[in-house]
Amino acid sequence: MTEGATVHILVVDDDRLVLASLSRGLKRAGYLVSEAASGEAALAVVEKTEPDVALLDVRMPGMSGLEVATRFSARGIPFLFLSAYGDPEVVAQASEHGALGYLVKPLDLPQIIPSIHTALARARQIGALRKTRAELEESARSGRDIGTAVGVLMERRGLDRKAAFEALREHARAQRRKVRDVAAEIVRAAETVNLPRRPKS
Repeated sequence: MTEGATVHILVVDDDRLVLASLSRGLKRAGYLVSEAASGEAALAVVEKTEPDVALLDVRMPGMSGLEVATRFSARGIPFLFLSAYGDPEVVAQASEHGALGYLVKPLDLPQIIPSIHTALARARQIGALRKTRAELEESARSGRDIGTAVGVLMERRGLDRKAAFEALREHARAQRRKVRDVAAEIVRAAETVNLPRRPKS
């Protein structure tokens, strides 16, 4: 089994000859390949199964590769652009849309495969950074909630900070829940209680 056997590639090109040639070559190299001859068909494919990476033709009738790229970016699908045009304006547009590579036709496998591997590596790095960022944001949010919940308990029960935190932990333990979840619940309840009342009409 080759290195590409576990990688699913979606090839999107309205030129049937290019589509068939690329797909055939990638399959021979051991990749799992899906094909789409239009932007609309590409979106239909990813609704059923998301590829590891997509090769998108920039200029297609109907939904362009740039439009498809916007949808793919929103779903976190990495992609490279294919184009017969190598002018700076098109390359800049590709970069703005989040392309991890830009390949100029005509193409051959020795050119494509290293670019695919590079794009996949970059996509993994970006994914790891996003995960780390999300975890840090969640940690900061949890810390704020716990601090606020401790403050609420200090005020309403007349406890010092240590006793309030212990009360929060005991409450979470009794309910078999995470401290941060109980803290968030206390914060929401306190915010609801403190909402200004609507004036009577």
